[in-house]
This record gives sequence, C-alpha cells and structure tokens, in this order.
Amino acid sequence: MIPNQPRKLLFLCVANSARSQMAEGLARQMLGDSAVVQSAGSKPSRVNPYAIEVMRELDIDISGQHSKSVQAIEPASVDLVITLCEEEVCPSFLAGAHRLHWPVPDPATDDSRMPPNEVLERFRTARDLIHEKVKQHQSTTGR
Repeated sequence: MIPNQPRKLLFLCVANSARSQMAEGLARQMLGDSAVVQSAGSKPSRVNPYAIEVMRELDIDISGQHSKSVQAIEPASVDLVITLCEEEVCPSFLAGAHRLHWPVPDPATDDSRMPPNEVLERFRTARDLIHEKVKQHQSTTGR
C-alpha cells in the first residue's frame, strides 16, 4: 500500500445484517477519508432494524446500507479483511488482503419471546465492542 493512501477495509460476518453493518457505519464515521469501508457476508440478508436503531443512538445512520455477498466484493478494493464472527463459521475472502479477527457475539436472535429491550441491549453490547475495536485499530495504525 502507498503511504497516505486510504486503507481499504472489508468487514465480514455471515448475514451482513448486524455486526458487519454496524462496523461499516462506525468505521466510516471514525476513520473518515483515511479509509474506504465495505461490509459483506456469506449469506447476506437485510440490515437488521435493531442495528439501525442502536447506531442512531450514536447519530450514525446506517439505514441506507444494504446487505451484500462477499462474492460481490472486488478483491482489488480490499487490503484489510476484518471478520466479526464468534461461534459461527466466518466467511472467507480469498484475496491477498491482510486479515484480522474480532470475535463479536451475534446480537440477533430467533427467540421471539425475548423482550425488545433485551434484544436492543444485545445490539448495544455488540456495537460498543466493535466501537472499541475500531478505536484500538485507529490508534495502532494512526488511521
């Protein structure tokens, strides 16, 4: 990579609906012009409404983002892949990009009995963990 060239980051998880979408929004806001940020998943679905809601709490609007397949990502557009899966199998990206793994528990749940305030808390916990990881990455790389 050429010095002062923006980093090209790709956040990956399975559904590209929550963790990677929140990471994309956080990194865009925190890293600004020092990074080109994308997210994708191995089984893309849709951006989770809870992810949109907890990001709005930080004045970050991810409602215009959409879920994408990792296969739709151009390898030349990535120099750092950050996987966010914890227990599930993370998607792979077979380009020559550097890789980091930040295990973040999936905040989404299929348990319809879980109260919305508990689901929101799970999303806030994931968001805050990702926020800390992006901050640490920013402080160690200077961008």
